[in-house]
Amino acid sequence: MPKRTDISSIMIIGAGPIIIGQACEFDYSGAQACKALKEEGYRVILVNSNPATIMTDPDMADATYIEPITPEIVAKIIEKERPDALLPTMGGQTGLNTALALDDMGVLKKFGVEMIGADRKAIEMAEDRKLFREAMDRIGIENPRAVIAENMEECMAALDDIGLPAIIRPAFTMGGTGGGIAYNREDYIHFCGTGLDASPVNQILIDESLLGWKEFEMEVVRDKADNAIIICAIENIDPMGVHTGDSITVAPALTLTDKEYQLMRTRSIDVLREIGVETGGSNVQWAVNPEDGRMIVIEMNPRVSRSSALASKATGFPIARVAAKLAVGYTLDELDNDITKVTPASFEPSIDYIVTKIPRFTFEKFPGAEPILGTAMKSVGEAMAIGRTIHESLQKALTSLETGLTGFDEMEIEGEGEAAVIAAISKQTPDRMLLIAQAMREGLSLETIHTHTKYDPWFLDRIKEIVDEEALLRTNGLPTNSVEMRRIKMMGFSDARLATLTKNTETGVRKSRLAMDVKAVFKRIDTCAAEFEAQTPYMYSTYEADAMGSVECEARPSNRKKVVILGGGPNRIGQGIEFDYCCCHACYALTKAGYETIMINCNPETVSTDYDTSDRLYFEPLTLESVLEILRVEQENGTLHGVIVQFGGQTPLKLANDLEAAGIPILGTSPDAIDLAEDRERLQKLLHELDLKQPHNGLASSPEEAFVIAKDVGYPLVIRPSYVLGGRGMEIVRDDAHLTRYIDAAISLSGDNPVLLDSYLTGAIEVDVDALCDGKNVHVAGIMEHIEEAGVHSGDSACSLPPYTLDAETIAELKRQTEAMAIGLNVVGLMNVQFAIKDGVIYVLEVNPRASRTVPFVAKATGSPIAAIAARLMAGEPLSNFDLVDPNIPYYAVKEAVLPFNRFPGVDTLLGPEMRSTGEVMGIDKTFSRAFLKSQMGAGVDLPTTGNVFVSIKDSDKGDMILEAARNVANLGFKIIATRGTAEYLASNGIMSEVVNKVYEGRPNIVDMMKDGGIQLVFNTTEGAQSIDDSREIRSVALYDKIPYYTTAAGCRAAARAMKGRTESEIEVNSLQSIIAQM
Repeated sequence: MPKRTDISSIMIIGAGPIIIGQACEFDYSGAQACKALKEEGYRVILVNSNPATIMTDPDMADATYIEPITPEIVAKIIEKERPDALLPTMGGQTGLNTALALDDMGVLKKFGVEMIGADRKAIEMAEDRKLFREAMDRIGIENPRAVIAENMEECMAALDDIGLPAIIRPAFTMGGTGGGIAYNREDYIHFCGTGLDASPVNQILIDESLLGWKEFEMEVVRDKADNAIIICAIENIDPMGVHTGDSITVAPALTLTDKEYQLMRTRSIDVLREIGVETGGSNVQWAVNPEDGRMIVIEMNPRVSRSSALASKATGFPIARVAAKLAVGYTLDELDNDITKVTPASFEPSIDYIVTKIPRFTFEKFPGAEPILGTAMKSVGEAMAIGRTIHESLQKALTSLETGLTGFDEMEIEGEGEAAVIAAISKQTPDRMLLIAQAMREGLSLETIHTHTKYDPWFLDRIKEIVDEEALLRTNGLPTNSVEMRRIKMMGFSDARLATLTKNTETGVRKSRLAMDVKAVFKRIDTCAAEFEAQTPYMYSTYEADAMGSVECEARPSNRKKVVILGGGPNRIGQGIEFDYCCCHACYALTKAGYETIMINCNPETVSTDYDTSDRLYFEPLTLESVLEILRVEQENGTLHGVIVQFGGQTPLKLANDLEAAGIPILGTSPDAIDLAEDRERLQKLLHELDLKQPHNGLASSPEEAFVIAKDVGYPLVIRPSYVLGGRGMEIVRDDAHLTRYIDAAISLSGDNPVLLDSYLTGAIEVDVDALCDGKNVHVAGIMEHIEEAGVHSGDSACSLPPYTLDAETIAELKRQTEAMAIGLNVVGLMNVQFAIKDGVIYVLEVNPRASRTVPFVAKATGSPIAAIAARLMAGEPLSNFDLVDPNIPYYAVKEAVLPFNRFPGVDTLLGPEMRSTGEVMGIDKTFSRAFLKSQMGAGVDLPTTGNVFVSIKDSDKGDMILEAARNVANLGFKIIATRGTAEYLASNGIMSEVVNKVYEGRPNIVDMMKDGGIQLVFNTTEGAQSIDDSREIRSVALYDKIPYYTTAAGCRAAARAMKGRTESEIEVNSLQSIIAQM
């Protein structure tokens, strides 16, 4: 069927902020859907609260609403825009749940909006655990033995039937939120409670334990004519019991027999037919008992998912793009395969290589969180690698993780003897595969390892082959002939790993390898195992030779002038989607300017690794070895204009000096200037020359020096290591004992680089400034005033553009200082500066002559594509070529951070200088209070309209901010509950409150009151180790019971202003395009 002509406008609901379980793969799918539908002539209306995405760029959709994704707000947008159809399958669980809520409210019916891609019946049948089980029973597909429960009584009744261990799966959630594995009765009661709470329909499935079974996923696409194809079969190396998003996975499935594969394939298509998914991609999860081959369906997702992004990048088949076109009436045979250009989309992909995905975890950001994996997802990103053998693919994936691994690095196992080794591998930890390799080195048999890990013997045999090869390399040294060297490189050994094994250097290994003429070749991803020639240059490296020893390279570099952009690798806290956004804009802008753009990255979730973002894509680890091999091939033809290292965060910056030393031209700000800004000592010197102030500080290279400086600077102070991103290792230190605990860790963190000990400017206002510079002229693109005080990492703080309390004189001085630093550092491209303002004095905290995480927010708030402009400045254009926007815009944009504390029970939620947020949202409105309100709604914070507010404030915060906040909530009809000291202070200023005991003052206390539902909002600021510890339980209960809480005076004031602003008039919604047009 050709496309539908009875609809002309389509609304797409995005996934909102990046959270664990719902990450940037939905930016990738949403961006593809927007492009695909606009291509077909439809008017596209997009709703997404996340400013860091490519999909919210104003030219991606016809009307872009950066508004909170709540049913009430989306209903207002539908009323305003009147779309004909709603596509809910591109926005993860957020998109589906919002669409169902709009249907429940009668909004879709009222405005005549049709749901396309998946209808209500299909969504409910797949997502509702009871309906899904009934559907599977109808077609004779086995489910795990299970009970569905909707309250705690039903849960307890199910315990006798299911037994323990049991697996708890909440309905209508994502990333296993709220669920888990119950090994005992206490676990069971806990997970049933959290599961019922997490499910929007209060429903959980209590499954029999399938722990140790093999887990598989099938990515299926089906159209209205009942054409159905399997895009990819994915096998989890980790057995059942670890969430598939936290599992190491490979594609294609490697341990199924052909009979098992064909059965799983057929049944997956049967599942889609029964559920009624007619248009688009779905993911069906299976468990197979390795003892008897029993095959059980676990669940299916009637939408594009995390696995869809992985399957798309693994095969080259653009699932989201095809799904969007199927949703408007096309069938698979009517669509072309964009990679081959000659086969239809109905041609089932087949692949002649192996793909490995390894998740990226950041447990180090959450002290107190146990690094144990289960059915609730905890990873924040992933790396993907492609190789011709499982050995090559696995080792490349390990080096792609950006954790310092060079392959199967040695691991230290605590304790002595076999028992200690078994204990280490028996736990489901993020580094379990590395521990298994270490267990092999320490002599544990494969049978013993299999018994305690349930890893399939086939995978254990392959890891053992790598470990055995390592032992030979340790004994015999580096191969001395090209045949042996190629054989070793075919197994995926990186030069850096070979250097460790043979007591050499990475440079030494590279020289030996090149002397033997052993070089990487590049193969193309073609969707068809080389049956047809790939027209799209989407490539991966290999060292594989055929039986005759010959190697064929398919790179075919062009004769054009080219720019290489280095991506950011896997998402992690501190280096997220914002950097990928910048990389994409570099590709778009430089392609438009006539350059051939070449992208190098290893993140399967992102838009930067989409086949049509750059002219050429290399899916490779961001290591010096990989990048040099690619550049060697690209320099064989055409001209390399240069490499951009400033857009991908810390990952490519680490390579800048080595690339420059190898004679590779680096575009934009020089590596030396970047180094100057990162090196605390050199930066200090520059700021002295420019007569700019830093907080009173000193540099320490040893613990002894640190104590001398601490005495001079005074407590509290902030420790700042060099060369880190996301505040890694930064700490507010309050006394000598605290300094003793942290100084060694911080110094070792940055190697030979000293650490800066800064005076902590208590109560200072922090400001972020983004600027563009061409080496001669400077344009200040955005000035953002933080709402949290200095000391909270800028990535975790809410901020306002334009500033909401700073006067014109201060803003002018901030601009002057920014311009002086940009010229002083000879910046070409982007620069970010963080300032602190205390008692009217401006201090410089940090200078980053590179892209920062605020770039997409500034671009959306001001309507100026600053990353694209920066890319062209780096390529040599002057600032005068561009229309530059005054950042003093006539409305307010507020960015708010989204934090993942609900995934890490027991971790204190108090913010500090180390970044812990996973994503962000943006609120945009005419007044600051309304913009802040929208940012809170977008972040899932439900500010109350009635009830009690708990107020407990440290002495240094007792001032105008808190009085304004308390008066506002009191005037709105809230009752104030306060601790004694705060109650007395409020009373002395004419504000009445009721006194409650602190935690240590006896019962009943504030925590009892919160647990009984007596508090609807918390304003609690603390200082000093004891006070922070005393109030920890308050924060813990607030998190668990979803009570909004603010831990800074400025945050309390902003929240109270937002609550007041909400009562003054109806919330309005405006598209980004209409806002920019008014400027």
